[in-house]
Amino acid sequence: MFHDPSMASAPRCAEVTAQVLSNSPVNGEYRLMELAAPSEVLTCHPGQFFQLLCPTTEADQPYLRRPMSIYGYDAAAGRLQFLYKVTGAGTRGLATLRPGDGLNVLGPLGSGFSMPEDWRNLLLVARGVGLATLAPLAKLAQERGRRLTAICSARRADLAMSTDLFRSYGAEVIVVTDEDGSSSVDSLRALIETRIARGEVDAFYTCGSSRLLRLLQDLGATHGIPGEIAMEQQMACGIGMCQACVRSFRVGDQIVQRRVCREGPVFPIAEALA
Repeated sequence: MFHDPSMASAPRCAEVTAQVLSNSPVNGEYRLMELAAPSEVLTCHPGQFFQLLCPTTEADQPYLRRPMSIYGYDAAAGRLQFLYKVTGAGTRGLATLRPGDGLNVLGPLGSGFSMPEDWRNLLLVARGVGLATLAPLAKLAQERGRRLTAICSARRADLAMSTDLFRSYGAEVIVVTDEDGSSSVDSLRALIETRIARGEVDAFYTCGSSRLLRLLQDLGATHGIPGEIAMEQQMACGIGMCQACVRSFRVGDQIVQRRVCREGPVFPIAEALA
């Protein structure tokens, strides 16, 4: 199964100017921005993204919009959240925004995560900002009564992202780090194999990391466990017209080309090529 039709994509997207409510550091590397957004852009599904028109500054003039996964959304409250790391011209511009400023956003875009009824025990594995993409999925898992384990990987424990948020959604949270070696492939393999042996894993979810993708593909093939990955890719238009985000995927014995922005950004783990 590729996508649950009820979650495949929002019925529409829109371009609006949202108002910045807050834009603050959450640790030494990441910032959380919350926007007041109109209802027409809040028909979101976990795994979707927006194209943000980042501000220009004296030092930076970003030309293209920047794709950014949704960290949180609340249609009733009119709120939209993005978690980001300042790494280039676009995100440096975002970091200059202050409460009351306007930000042009286009979305929601793409096809999100699915959650078939027989996926009862979910295992999320990601690191860094990749965990931002999985946060709305964790909320949905709680709403649908699924058992959730979130393995949050980081260089150091103080850089582990979204742990309190995942716990608030009822997840068992396991932090693994480069600093103590617990984030290595061998350590993660042993950790996940133990849970599989106990019958605690029906499906995998991940985002971004090629290393984690290969590990989950191997475990999935060995134990017959499906899953999905939200792919990270540079984009220009975000709506499928420019073909700039095309990647290769393996479907059966064939290699096929898909647009990450349009057919994704969520794809079956087994089909993704690292």
